[in-house]
Amino acid sequence: MQIQWYPGHMYKASKELKQILPSVDLIIEVLDARIPFSSQNPMLASIRRDKPCIKILNKDDLADDRQTQQWQDYLDRQKGIKTLAVNMSAPDKIKQLTALCHKIIPKKKHSDQLLKAVIIGIPNVGKSTLINILAGRSIAKTGNEPAVTKGQQRIALKSEHILLFDTPGMLWGNIENKNSGYRLATTGAIKDTAIDIDDVGFFAAEYLLKEYPQMLMDRYQLRNKPNSELEFLEALGKKRGCLRSGGIVDLIKASKILLTELRAGTLGKITLETPKMMQVESKQTAIIMAKKEEKKAIRKARRKKGILHTSKK
Repeated sequence: MQIQWYPGHMYKASKELKQILPSVDLIIEVLDARIPFSSQNPMLASIRRDKPCIKILNKDDLADDRQTQQWQDYLDRQKGIKTLAVNMSAPDKIKQLTALCHKIIPKKKHSDQLLKAVIIGIPNVGKSTLINILAGRSIAKTGNEPAVTKGQQRIALKSEHILLFDTPGMLWGNIENKNSGYRLATTGAIKDTAIDIDDVGFFAAEYLLKEYPQMLMDRYQLRNKPNSELEFLEALGKKRGCLRSGGIVDLIKASKILLTELRAGTLGKITLETPKMMQVESKQTAIIMAKKEEKKAIRKARRKKGILHTSKK
């Protein structure tokens, strides 16, 4: 799925992140616990180098507990990375973040200089709410929709001896892994106006029928497991009155119901990807990207050959 949504302030924020990174002590990346791989910024891996990084798996109250633990075990094994799973209904756990920062950078705790940390995350991941909990007051703008924070902010947590650099929620212009694009759309990281709702609804239904069929059957009072995502969405639509003239199910309305209830956690605790899935998809994406680069090189060579041929004339 091609996502046509990359607001100008996100491009600006990505440039600012590259500029500020050398001056900070560590990076805090807020991820969606339901999609820890798809919600991490691929640019960060290329520019972070050996800078310590804390990955916050936010909204863990919406994610499958077993899968969240798998993701923490997987990420914690990577060099320079520590994880913390949190949700906004448990502020005491969120406040453990400051202690973790000083554990990673102990020399700043008792010095005259504040520990400097940049905090990043995709839109609608809960980054601003997390900052407000850490600060103990409303500083960062919040909202249950993507792209609320527009500019960089500096937030001093004086009692914790930490200076936070808050950046706008950032997506990247080209999401190579199409499944990651669907997952970002499924969780609401991308505005619904930038996607085809029924397309995303079919993606979500297909995955849920495979991994969490009983949740769907219980929620929508289905006697038997549907054989396909179309059959499921039609059954959902009939149950919820999403009908057009002639008794035809409105699949867009049915998809909206499914996505709204999935995002709110009404269906249950769901994770949309696993480390094993990520490893397989990363290999597939690498092959696709290599083929694209090969085609690009061929086109470039042809253009160069054409220019040389013309100049000889």
